[in-house]
Order: sequence, then structure tokens, then C-alpha cells
Amino acid sequence: MSYKQILYEKSEGIAWITLNRPEAMNALTLEMIIELREAVSLAGEDKDVRVIVVTGAGRAFCAGMDLKSLGDLQFVNGAIGDLYDLPSRALIDEIRNVPKPVIAMVNGACMTGGMEIALNFDIIIAAENAKFADTHARWGLRPSWGLSQRFPRIVGIMKAKEYSFTTKTFTAGEAEQMGIVNRVAPADKLKEEVKFIAEAILNNSAETIAAMKFLYNRGMNTTLEDGLELEYKTQFPINDTDERLKDFRK
Repeated sequence: MSYKQILYEKSEGIAWITLNRPEAMNALTLEMIIELREAVSLAGEDKDVRVIVVTGAGRAFCAGMDLKSLGDLQFVNGAIGDLYDLPSRALIDEIRNVPKPVIAMVNGACMTGGMEIALNFDIIIAAENAKFADTHARWGLRPSWGLSQRFPRIVGIMKAKEYSFTTKTFTAGEAEQMGIVNRVAPADKLKEEVKFIAEAILNNSAETIAAMKFLYNRGMNTTLEDGLELEYKTQFPINDTDERLKDFRK
């Protein structure tokens, strides 16, 4: 499949998806959002792919929505509207529901809509020089892709309010301290660090990881009691247990 605003390649069990509008800091257009969802879905269905990595070309991961691409779009009460909201939510659902780990390789600026999407990745590895911010309030826009619910669940409501109300930028190191980022790496070692994590994942049971991703994501959206019930009762197709335990059964 050919794309206009992203790049897609796969190698050794990893699908590498690159947002490819470096001249615009990979700001999101409707076409890019749709293409990214299609690429994640394609990787999810590919039996040769076990891990999905998304990054940005150039000096940014994603600067958020491309406000220049909106043209004469009419905003109602600060909402961007279904034309962009529905495909963006579909992209987020794809990232969260694809039964494979999806890693964000944040190579630079990760702002507003870009951060709103990134909060849904399974793992985030950021370059030391990466920057994050929620600037909805700067532009008189309201979040509608889940940031108001996911951001405080990750960093705590007081920190979420601070960063959303002030729109101030925070560093990769600060993001790591708040639990947004799993780990930070020097910019020139970023891909190497992501490959190290991806290869560690590749060594383990893909079906078990799919089950755990499902349980983690669903469980975080419910009570502890309901989450435990979900874990107890949900059945998953895991077919490599005997092979992995064979050395213990001699």
C-alpha cells in the first residue's frame, strides 16, 4: 500500500511507521490521520509483524493539528468537529485495540493533538531533546480525543491542570518523571533503544502479550473488582505454552 504523508516499512518483526511531513513538524492533516490508522491496522493484520513503532521525520514527532490545513472550517464552542474528531478517535481505538505492542519513538516535539494520540501508545521512548505540551487553551480549542481523561489518569489531576491551564512545555525528563514516558535516550541512540525494547518483546509470547494488553487497557477503564472479574473470566487463545515450557517437562 502506498501512502502520501507517512512512510511504512517492516524489518525483523517490527513495522516502522514514520509521520512524513517534516517541513510542517509532522502536524496532523486529515489525510495523515487516516493513513496512520490504515498503517497500524495493516501492521496489526500482518503475521510477520510483532511490534509496531511510530515516529516522526525530521526534528518533530508531531506538532499537533495542522491549523493551516483547516481552511475555513467553522469551530463551534471550541470544537474541531466530526470531520477530524471521528477519524482521530478511530485512530486511537486502532492503537489501543490492535493486539500488538505499539511504541511511540518520540524524536522531537510532541504537542497537543500529537501528545493526545501519544498517550494511547503502549510504550513511549523519547529523545532527551523531545518536548511535550498541551496547548489547547492557547488557541481556544477544547480536547476531544480523550486528553482530558487520559492525561490526569497518568500524571495526576493537579499536574494535568497545571500543564493544560498554562500550556507550558515540559521536557522528556519531566515526562518520564510523571509517567508519560517509559524511558529517555540520547537522540543519537533513540532508535537503538527502541530496537532494544522491541527485541525484548519479540522474545516473548505474542498471544500472551495480546491478552495482557487487552486486560491492562480494559481494566484501567473500570473498577478494581470488575477488572479482577475480567481477568478471571476472559479466555484468550494462547497456543505456545507447551513449547515454551518443554525444557521444564523432561
